[in-house]
Amino acid sequence: MSAWLGVVSRAHVRRGVAGGFAQLCHGKAQPLRRMRAGDWLVYYSPSVEMGGASLRAFTALGRVADDEVFAFDMGGGFVPFRRRIRYVEAMDVPIDTIRNQLALCAAPNWGMALRRGHLPLTPGDFAVIAAAMGVDQRMMEAA
Repeated sequence: MSAWLGVVSRAHVRRGVAGGFAQLCHGKAQPLRRMRAGDWLVYYSPSVEMGGASLRAFTALGRVADDEVFAFDMGGGFVPFRRRIRYVEAMDVPIDTIRNQLALCAAPNWGMALRRGHLPLTPGDFAVIAAAMGVDQRMMEAA
């Protein structure tokens, strides 16, 4: 089992949670193909909406449901790739409240890594984030 961080606006995260899917890096397939069934995905939202007000919070957590990456026609010629995700109940957590506990934030210019839009999380960082989001370990095992 691996854990991943996806960087997406909260408005887009909410669409994914409502629809039970993940979409990353403007709909590219490759980041989704790096994940496997059973892996965990944590969303970090730098903003409320794309190009909107700053948020800087972890906003959703879910488990990759299967190994299928599929195209989805959103209309207007935009056909992004998606993965099915089983989201668990979690609350938003501002990164500043746990930043000093995260290896992710220990490196100089750590914010630049987030610009990639998808990156692996250490087991320790995943545990800190999940706990801060109020996710019960038993719920994670059941997901």
